[in-house]
Amino acid sequence: MENKNPKNKYWIPTLVFAFMAIGIWLGYTLSPSRSGVLLSKGEERYSKLKDIVEMLNTRYVDEVNGDKIFEETISDMLHKLDPHSNYLTAEEAKRANEQIQGQFGGIGVRFAVIRDTICITNVVPNSPSLAAGIQAGDKIIKIENKSVASKKISNEQIMKLLKGPENTGVNLTLLRNKIKIHKSIIRGIIPLGSVISAYMINPTTGFIKIDEFSITTGKEFQQAADRLKKSGMKKMILDLRNNPGGVLQSAVDIVDEFLPAGKVIVKTKGAHLREQVYKSTSKGQMEDVKLVVLINSNSASASEIVAGALQDNDRAIIMGRRSFGKGLVQEDILLSDKSNVRLTIARYYTPTGRCIQKPYSDDYEGYLQEEIERFENGEQFKIDTSKFADSLKYKTPKGKVVYGGGGIFPDVFIPMDTLGSSWYFTDLRYTPSFQNFAFDFVANKRNHWKSLNLFLKDFQIDEKILSDFTQYAQKYHKVKVDNKGLNLSKTLIKQTLKAEIARQLWTEDGFYSVVNQFDKEVQRALK
Repeated sequence: MENKNPKNKYWIPTLVFAFMAIGIWLGYTLSPSRSGVLLSKGEERYSKLKDIVEMLNTRYVDEVNGDKIFEETISDMLHKLDPHSNYLTAEEAKRANEQIQGQFGGIGVRFAVIRDTICITNVVPNSPSLAAGIQAGDKIIKIENKSVASKKISNEQIMKLLKGPENTGVNLTLLRNKIKIHKSIIRGIIPLGSVISAYMINPTTGFIKIDEFSITTGKEFQQAADRLKKSGMKKMILDLRNNPGGVLQSAVDIVDEFLPAGKVIVKTKGAHLREQVYKSTSKGQMEDVKLVVLINSNSASASEIVAGALQDNDRAIIMGRRSFGKGLVQEDILLSDKSNVRLTIARYYTPTGRCIQKPYSDDYEGYLQEEIERFENGEQFKIDTSKFADSLKYKTPKGKVVYGGGGIFPDVFIPMDTLGSSWYFTDLRYTPSFQNFAFDFVANKRNHWKSLNLFLKDFQIDEKILSDFTQYAQKYHKVKVDNKGLNLSKTLIKQTLKAEIARQLWTEDGFYSVVNQFDKEVQRALK
């Protein structure tokens, strides 16, 4: 909330509704004292709260909008307990559940809004859209016979129009090569793939990138790893950078692939939750694969479980920078209006006993700003030895020293790479300039390259393409050409542009096949 002054007229009702909410979640009945009935201490407390609320409704100087106050303050109250307990509205809970389930009802396309037109950038394999004959490069101009072209429309609005329950229909009018095409599509279940890239980076090394952990991630990983192993994979780079975490069981399933039976993967403990120990089984299929795991300051929660378990069991080399430090376990509690309380119930501990969670207070904004502090104090560029306290020292079975205190410390520190960065490049990245230019660039070239390998070998961003791109960004996205910044970031801009063009043609495998050639952390892992 912006208004935190106790003199504010909403302070009293805010506080009362917040405490009342706690009572609701814990299952207490809000009922007034009954004459001749002995109330428990808890019932008496919440009865008093209801009396105060009723008094505010009838006596307070201004009208009290309880629902509005509740919605605006409940998350703030929960964050006073810890940074990860949270309240989700019904709509937010629905979106979060789709992420957890790893699927939703829809038609199966990727799109971008380019010049106020919905442009299909990719069609999901085995999707209703593919079956209906929709192609990458098509433009959606009408949905249910209502024009959506040349209008300001947000991604959220488009998703609401295209998504829907399985087996329901949606009618589209498309523009393909200036010809209108009408398509009726029956929605299906569309996977939200969390293993976004899996390919052989060289003849013996596989690269797998996971961008979050959903219920389906463990199975996705197993299928991708099995495919790469059949292609000759003997070593793997597992990229968990910028992965915010998610479902605990999927993290456990992935670690299980690399460990022999009976090894501790993670422990959870809470004041009201009995300690639970997750151990590996005998099903691991990757026990003979050499492994490097990449992490950074945005790798959190389930990512840290994976990295911590593999590090503590001496199973992998962890490379990069200290991870986020999110070691609190949440349980989702559905409320009667389909909103959701995400309540912290336990903490994660690595096999050696390290607590993953970094320290926190009731300063929620300060907690969120901690990554900026890491940048400003230089931790992203050199090892912060002040974090290595003897009291937080642990040893793995083979005697390797690891440290607790918040986050996973890598075995091999790799400083953040800022070479070639400029404000001009940053401005370009903060707009859809790269994506939109790439979409236009491949409009008549989608069948030009027979394979990704040929594209990687033969295609380069020359000076004409670069000039066309900078003019495009200036014309359509108001990023004025900065010659000084352009000269400083020219190589980086060319690499990013080639990667985005590859993404248009081969999705994420295309993108990472390009950027990993220049990614210093990936290249260090290969060595």
